[in-house]
Amino acid sequence: MPRGEVRSRMVEGAITLLASKGVEGTSFAEVLAVADAPRGSVYHHFPGGKPELLHSALELMGQRTRDLMERARGQPAREVVARFLDLWRLLLDASNLGAGCAVVAVAVAPFDDELVDHAGTVFRNWREHLSGLLEVGGLGPRSAAQFAALLLASTEGAVAICRAERDRRAFDEVAAVLLDLVPAATVAKRAKTRT
Repeated sequence: MPRGEVRSRMVEGAITLLASKGVEGTSFAEVLAVADAPRGSVYHHFPGGKPELLHSALELMGQRTRDLMERARGQPAREVVARFLDLWRLLLDASNLGAGCAVVAVAVAPFDDELVDHAGTVFRNWREHLSGLLEVGGLGPRSAAQFAALLLASTEGAVAICRAERDRRAFDEVAAVLLDLVPAATVAKRAKTRT
């Protein structure tokens, strides 16, 4: 198996484990098992140990989400929100409510300050990216920034509740409210533009 492929599979495995088992459950032994990688792969690909692996997982997760959301560029704000919600709904359904956000897993674990800072950077980048997409989609700059923060915080919280309750209803309720709020924010921007 090519060297880059083993490393990629290990990073993917770390993302999966972070989302379902948290930082503590993302041991090298677990990552090797999920990635079907040889034991010698650990320090060959990640000489910095577990922190290096987790930084790589955060980087990939951050970029992947931005790339998926970028496909909504130019769509109305409501479609941007719907796409973001669909990504989370897909994760909940595909994992049978067993997975959450890998970035949250790192953010709430008292493992390493640099990793928590990295998680903060990922969230900030997601928020800024969502804000930009919402602005292109019809919201004013302030409304877009506020709605991006609301969207991210609401969905992350709803996903955690769904996992704990083993029921997707909380997410669906939050999603419905968020979608109802988007047209109001867009209308408010149009009204300001006309005056």
